[in-house]
This record gives sequence, structure tokens and C-alpha cells, in this order.
Amino acid sequence: MAVKSEGMFTYHVLQDRERKNLAILELIRKRSPISKAEISRTLGYNIVTITNYLDYYISKKMVLEVGLDISSGGRRPELLEINPRVGYVVGVDIGPETISAMVTDLSIKLIAHSSAPRPAVRMEDLIPVIIKVIDSAIEKSGIDRTMLKGVGMGISGIVDYHSGTIRDTDPSRGRTKVGFLKITRAVEERFNAPAFIGNDASCGAFGEKSLNPSADVDNLIYVYSDVGCGIVIYGDVYIGASGCSGETQIVFESLQSDEKSYLKEYAFMRPWGVDLGVVAEARKEALKGMASGIIDLASGDSMAITIENVIGAARNNDKSAVDILQRAAGNLGVRVAYYVNFLNPAVVIIGGGMERAGDIFMDPLKSTVSKFAFEEPYSSVKIMPSMLGSSAIAMGAAALAAREVFIQA
Repeated sequence: MAVKSEGMFTYHVLQDRERKNLAILELIRKRSPISKAEISRTLGYNIVTITNYLDYYISKKMVLEVGLDISSGGRRPELLEINPRVGYVVGVDIGPETISAMVTDLSIKLIAHSSAPRPAVRMEDLIPVIIKVIDSAIEKSGIDRTMLKGVGMGISGIVDYHSGTIRDTDPSRGRTKVGFLKITRAVEERFNAPAFIGNDASCGAFGEKSLNPSADVDNLIYVYSDVGCGIVIYGDVYIGASGCSGETQIVFESLQSDEKSYLKEYAFMRPWGVDLGVVAEARKEALKGMASGIIDLASGDSMAITIENVIGAARNNDKSAVDILQRAAGNLGVRVAYYVNFLNPAVVIIGGGMERAGDIFMDPLKSTVSKFAFEEPYSSVKIMPSMLGSSAIAMGAAALAAREVFIQA
């Protein structure tokens, strides 16, 4: 079933022309320069069909003829690529702590970016900040604003397309809810371009699939720390019945104290925060006098400890820092093992920031997954750190915005 409503990204395209548009243009984007014959062989469409579509794209200057390929006999085939200057898109990451925007061309090549701290306000009050950050990125890019073809946004929170809302799950900001059309329409009015919104982890998953050659597979999970996970099934983003899939936490707030004690074995599914509770654990260790390497990097102030301090101390072989990161990796590894057993993905991408610790974090995570996952799904999965890092959500949102342009070509 096609999943589509105003203001949201398109998933599971069913219209024949739209499906062919997307398949042809996305293949050209990924493999350019590429010949008509190779497009025909790869997609299984006959050469006449491919030629008709390509002639139309070339007439619209969406695709360029850029040279001639080596011939195996006869006329040398023409090579094609996406025209990067036919239009531009913006990808926006409305994250738990930061709002960032990235301007790219239609080949998803980064041109400029801008960011600002996310204020602790209601979700609807973020709109002026979102617009300001997008404005700043476009200003830095120097592009002609009339060439802006779309704005894609990935947002932290629970997106419910049936009710048309996004709910903030951070209690420090009041768990507010906003209609997502309020955000997309404000952006459309300001920038005179279509705007789309989706869950941040879903954008991250699509970004890795689109831009990370090692993650270009049909079945993939992007683990956004403990904030959520993005899911790709059969080559397309999976969002569930109403857009809420990928939420990896279970709700504990409504439980009574005796229930919390009784259900303590489910602690691996509790929310830890985007840093997996590492900073809070490091501050506790510092107060006990057991994290000297971490506290040194925080200039002696335990309350000033950041995740960068913990990772830095671990790289300097501080035992307390290494232990904290390895425990966090083990906790997340149990959760990842559930995903591996449940969805049997080809690739699991670890994102959200903790992967920056490298092998100190990734090795114990993989070791934990190997202990808890069944042998069969574990033997076929590759677990790797995010290639896009902190850019994954915004670049994924840009890739999804470009996809909307391709679908409607």
C-alpha cells in the first residue's frame, strides 16, 4: 500500500511513471556516468522505454550527456549523469540538541550548512528557529533561491501521520505536540518550495542507504543511539501503519514503584538518552574520585563533563572512561541483538554520536550482539559505524527531498 499525505515524504511508490522516474534517476545519481544500455540491463526495462524517459529528462536539462563510453563494437554509447545545477534541496535535522540545515544539489553533494542549538521550547515554537537556520544555510550556499526544489526535514519525536502530529518525547521540554503541517506550510511559505517531514532516524537510514556504498542494501537498520531506529525493508523506508515505527524504548513513567521493581529485567529497553547515559555515569564516577582522566579533560568540573571528554579520556586509556563506554556499548548491543533477530537485516548502522569512540565502543557492542543474537541472522549481518556521522539526518532528509523531485520528474 502506498503511504502518502500532504507534508510527508513519499514511501512505496505505486504509480508506474513515478516508479520508473525514481528508479532511472536514482540509478543515474548513484552510478554516473552511466550508459542507456547499462540502465536498461540493471533495471530490466527495454531500451526503447529507457530512451523515451531519458530524452524527456535531457529536454528538461535534468540529465546531461557527458561523453562517450568505450565501445565493444559499433557506435560508442553516450554517458549520462544528473545535472547538479538543475535544482537544489535542503535537508534539515531538528534534533534533540541541535537544529542543522544542509544545502545540496540533486546529486546530494553538500554545498553549505548551518546550525544552531535547539531551544527548550514547545515544538511549534521551533518554527522561527528552523526557518532561520535554513535561511542561513541558503545564504552561505550562494544558490539562486528560485532554484530550490524542496526542503526535507527529519525531526526527533513520534511522528503520527494518521493524526497529523509530532509528539516531543523529552520531558524536559514538556512533551508537547504539534501538527506537522504547521511546520511544513510555514517552511513552504518562506522558501516557496515543497516541504516534507519525517522521523529523524528514518531520514538517517535513508541517508546511509543513499550515500554510503557499504550500506546500499535492501534491508537495513540505522540505530540512532537510543533515540530510535530507521528501518529500510526491500529497499524502501518502513514507517509502520501510521509513521511511528522504529521507536526503541518502552514507557516506564506510568508504572508504580512495585511494578518498576518487578519489571527491572526489562531495563535494556528503558530510555537512556542520546548519549546512552554515559555523561551521567561519568559524573557519578567523577564524584567518587574514580574518573580522573575524564575530570581532567573537563577542567576539574564534574558537571561540565561532556561525551567528548569521556571519549577523549578513553582514547588516553583512562580505565574508568573505557569501562563506562563498554558498559553502554553492551547495553545497546542487547537491543541491537533484538533487531537482528527480529528483522534479519543485511546491515546495521550505529549512529547518534557514540560510534565516534571507534573500536572502544564498537567492539564490545558487536561482541554483545554475537552473544544474544541467533547464529543464523548474526552470520549474515554487518554492523558498522555511521559513515555520515552527525550529518546523517540532514543529508538523509536532503536525499529524501531529492527523491521527491525525481518521483515527480
